[in-house]
Amino acid sequence: MFEIKKLCVVVLALLAGACGDDAGPGGHTDEGDDAADRLADSGDGDAPAGDGDVESHPDDPVAETVATYSRIVLASYEDSLDAAVAMDLAIDAFLANPTEDTLDAAKQAWLDAREPYLQTEVYRFYEGPIDNEEDGPEGLLNAWPLDEHFIDYVDGDDSAGIINDPEQTIDAESLEGLNEHGGEKNIATGFHAIEFLLWGQDGDDAGPGARPATDFVDGGSADNQERRRQYLEVVSDLLITHLQQLVDAWAEDENNYRAELEALEPAQALERILTGMIVLSGFETGGERLQTALDTADQEDEHSCFSDNTHRDMVQDVRGIQNVYLGSYERIDGSTVSGTGVIDVVAALDEDLAEKVEARIAESLSLAEELVPPFDQEIALDNAQGRTRVEALVESLLLQEEDLFDIFSAFGLSVEIPEA
Repeated sequence: MFEIKKLCVVVLALLAGACGDDAGPGGHTDEGDDAADRLADSGDGDAPAGDGDVESHPDDPVAETVATYSRIVLASYEDSLDAAVAMDLAIDAFLANPTEDTLDAAKQAWLDAREPYLQTEVYRFYEGPIDNEEDGPEGLLNAWPLDEHFIDYVDGDDSAGIINDPEQTIDAESLEGLNEHGGEKNIATGFHAIEFLLWGQDGDDAGPGARPATDFVDGGSADNQERRRQYLEVVSDLLITHLQQLVDAWAEDENNYRAELEALEPAQALERILTGMIVLSGFETGGERLQTALDTADQEDEHSCFSDNTHRDMVQDVRGIQNVYLGSYERIDGSTVSGTGVIDVVAALDEDLAEKVEARIAESLSLAEELVPPFDQEIALDNAQGRTRVEALVESLLLQEEDLFDIFSAFGLSVEIPEA
């Protein structure tokens, strides 16, 4: 996983009092006052109807956007938690009876759990509950790239990894402590650790890894089967623990992060929301996940390399950005959480810009959906068409980043992009 330094987001004076009646200590320029007035006056009291579980702010569309965002965040983390619990049950069934059929069921449950979780990545990059320096669990949930050698045997080294080292304790505390110990690729927990344990190394150009179920059967195809079973059980349980932490942070509560966010001046909350959208668009998805893989053409640089699920990672990351922008999220049960989106506030200042960003995000999503799995073959040096598809997505995401920066400029905000 790449080290992300703390973002420095500076709100300029023109929005210091955008949602209050009094000017901030530094006052405003005329242009700033006009922008603030337009924000305050937008919406005309006709904000889109949400799901009714939060107080409405019809006279303050920025506050309404923040409230909608909070509801979407909670719903998507709840879905992620529910899907992780379902995966944990499938893993428990596999460990109780390790067969190819139960292994396939556990793999499918992992794939299903990725769908809602990936849509939550837009809530990163502003020191929120997922990635704050004090106790944010992102590095324990979704860190990558992962050095397989750190966890278990690999081709050419049957005794590699924590599983094959009897001196290493396998429990929640120990594995959390070992995560990234000695190097950022020494990933011990999270989605990708579970992925590696279920699929194994990917040595197949045409498909994912093919770890046999007998790796988990006493006397089976690899040593230390009991420790391997124990490891998979612990990291699956840990995933639930860390997702519950995020659900708690965003629940309707007077003493959690959601309450803190909604208590901010709405413009301050909006800057955090936009920061997550900007950094995920360009730096993270367009840069670290796609451009790096294109540059190296190395299967090890794809996001979900063991399962060959990287194409879905890209789709759902962009969909998460679209959810926030439009103010609408479709839950795994088919219901929808919706309300005032970022687009509504942008349109109050610049309708053309609002429509431009909407179209750009839709284009990025369409290009992500056009990726042909497996992703490691899309980036292969001899696959000109595949590389062209990836390059088109990278270009669209970088343009999307620029368009979102235009929103920051329209609101008088600035954001510093993190460095790898």
